[in-house]
Amino acid sequence: MNITVLGCGRWGTFHAWYAHRIGHNVTLWGRPGSPHLAELISQRQNEYLHMPLDIALTADLTAALAGADIVIISISAQQLRSLAKQIRATRLTHMPFVLCMKGLETGSGKRLSTIMKEELGEDARTVVWVGPGHVQDFLSGMPNCMVMASDNKERTRRIADIFSSPLIRFYYGTDLLGTEIGAAAKNVYGIAAGMLDGFHYSSLKGALMARGTHELSRLVAAMGGSAMTVYGLSHLGDYEATLFSQHSNNRRFGEDFILQKPFNKLAEGVYTCEALMDLSAQWQVELPITQAIYDILFQHKDPAEELRTLFLRSQKEE
Repeated sequence: MNITVLGCGRWGTFHAWYAHRIGHNVTLWGRPGSPHLAELISQRQNEYLHMPLDIALTADLTAALAGADIVIISISAQQLRSLAKQIRATRLTHMPFVLCMKGLETGSGKRLSTIMKEELGEDARTVVWVGPGHVQDFLSGMPNCMVMASDNKERTRRIADIFSSPLIRFYYGTDLLGTEIGAAAKNVYGIAAGMLDGFHYSSLKGALMARGTHELSRLVAAMGGSAMTVYGLSHLGDYEATLFSQHSNNRRFGEDFILQKPFNKLAEGVYTCEALMDLSAQWQVELPITQAIYDILFQHKDPAEELRTLFLRSQKEE
């Protein structure tokens, strides 16, 4: 099967490597002028992996899409709409698009599958691929469970079966809304976890896990999804990789923020935090943890005071 991967960052290169590893023909696309693509072309490797020689590399989007049976998109969530417009311009939109990123659009709070329908049309065949795992762990041979979800059960099962292997076992998600919101929001709690680490309050991660899932389940239910989806692989199941792992960019961002260290990698939770506050207002659901992180990052409130108030000073029924 011909698989095209759009995006040549950490996860994009992994998805290309993985699709090739399980026997597919793979083309990897990067934006014209991308330093990541230039590095791969010149060295066939990046800081994470060696790229097999028979994976085609290109900056030509039309060429990358032509002949593809399935397209994986693995870029920053905030770049999806502009990329979807470029895809629409090629008129190559008939194949399934698998979204391998976690986030919400800032300014609108819209889910990524919604953006795909708005830009490619209501018949866009979109699947989301989310769940726990880190590139470094997968490359070392450490297996994990992940989840596929879409608005079509047959499509979900088909795509999940195509990409399943001993390295990644897929579960079929039946609640697309809850899966997308949960996958995006866990990055915000990853930032919160990193901030707790920065203050040596790591023991409070248990409270963060319990209260985080609770507040998010209320939002998902209000939006029309299943509150129980939050307790699955897309959200709670991803907490180990996001709240505790040294590989987690969002956790590291939160810790470095407290320690006042520079951080130069993508922490998608920063954008998601802003989008979640839009959803909180729209659906009139309080999100205390998200609010605290938003106030720290965007309102420049004192992190120590906000986190102490959030976790240590409230007395109420659980």
